[in-house]
Amino acid sequence: MEWYDFAVYGYFAAVIGSQFFPSSDPSVSLIAAFGAFAAGFLVRPLGGLVFGAIGDRLGRQRAMMLSVLAMAIPTVLIGCLPTYASIGILAPIAIIVLRIVQGLSVGGEYTSSLVFLAEHAAPNRRAITAVWGMWGATAGILLGSGVGAIVASNLSEDNIASWGWRLPFIFGALVAITGYLVRKGIHATAVTASSNPIRDTFAKHYRAVLNVALLNIGLGIGFYTAFIYAVTYIKKIDKLSESLALDLNTISMTALLLLLPGAAWLSDRYGRKPLIIAGAALLTFGAIPFFFLLHTTDPLLIFMGELGFVAVCALMGGGMVAANVELIPVAVRCTGLAFAYNAAIGLFGGTTPLIATWLIRETGNPLAPAFWATFGGIVSLLTAVFLIRETRFESLD
Repeated sequence: MEWYDFAVYGYFAAVIGSQFFPSSDPSVSLIAAFGAFAAGFLVRPLGGLVFGAIGDRLGRQRAMMLSVLAMAIPTVLIGCLPTYASIGILAPIAIIVLRIVQGLSVGGEYTSSLVFLAEHAAPNRRAITAVWGMWGATAGILLGSGVGAIVASNLSEDNIASWGWRLPFIFGALVAITGYLVRKGIHATAVTASSNPIRDTFAKHYRAVLNVALLNIGLGIGFYTAFIYAVTYIKKIDKLSESLALDLNTISMTALLLLLPGAAWLSDRYGRKPLIIAGAALLTFGAIPFFFLLHTTDPLLIFMGELGFVAVCALMGGGMVAANVELIPVAVRCTGLAFAYNAAIGLFGGTTPLIATWLIRETGNPLAPAFWATFGGIVSLLTAVFLIRETRFESLD
């Protein structure tokens, strides 16, 4: 649910910017829209602590069910909000508030599912089992991309700006109901948890939490560059059609879905660190060439640039779906991982569209976002090489 919604918002950011943050300068409206997008991410570490503590104290299933319900209401409400032309300043305030509520709600959703899957997997199949959490998240983005592509292909730009952009958000109610019913049928086993997981996360296990947060920065930036910001980049910088941008994005995500299980299998066979290091190195040294490919008018070259980021996400994701869980002690696993992951994604990944748009506006260089992606790759590469251990053979107890 969270990934579907965030994808839809990212894809229609330009329209949302003009409807809720009108300005004579379109780039200012876009920056404001991505600022509201980022607001939901900035509060995710706090939401991670809340829902992580629920997962540690009341069970993984309870946290997953509550988070998907809390996410659904703001998503549908965004699709029903009056615009700035109707209610003035209340419109941007309302959309920012709803983004913040969403950010709090999803703080423990993805990480709780990773913990649940890894803890219930055979020791030699933790990555190939946990990867289905990331696979499902990517499928949510793919669904958002597909719905967006259908809207863009069947409606005129005027109709999209007037009312068409609302349809994917309202459709999100069906996604939420499906997610709730699936999670309701899950039965989780009890785990030994801390009586105060939030306190112990920072007092006893802060080093592990910090390392996991640093490890996730590269994947967060690479993922949101490839599957959220790239759509806007192709439309606004390359000046190509919205339908083409969404079609390329849909194909790229399909490629990631195909690659993730194979990468996870390699992680179970050869270890977490080799895949994470390979993916982080590819991001570090490949981000600039990938953006050179993205900044063309040839769809094939653009697709090759997107495939570069797909390879980064597959390699890093295949190792990290299990390593994230294995690196956090069981007593605070939901809380610690939720905070670490959401701190990385919230402060770095989710702000990527905002930072990339700002960098281009301030520098005038359409390749400037590549330097931000390179920074993320360097952080994750150094963390993987020097700060984390190989966890493939470790027990989760």
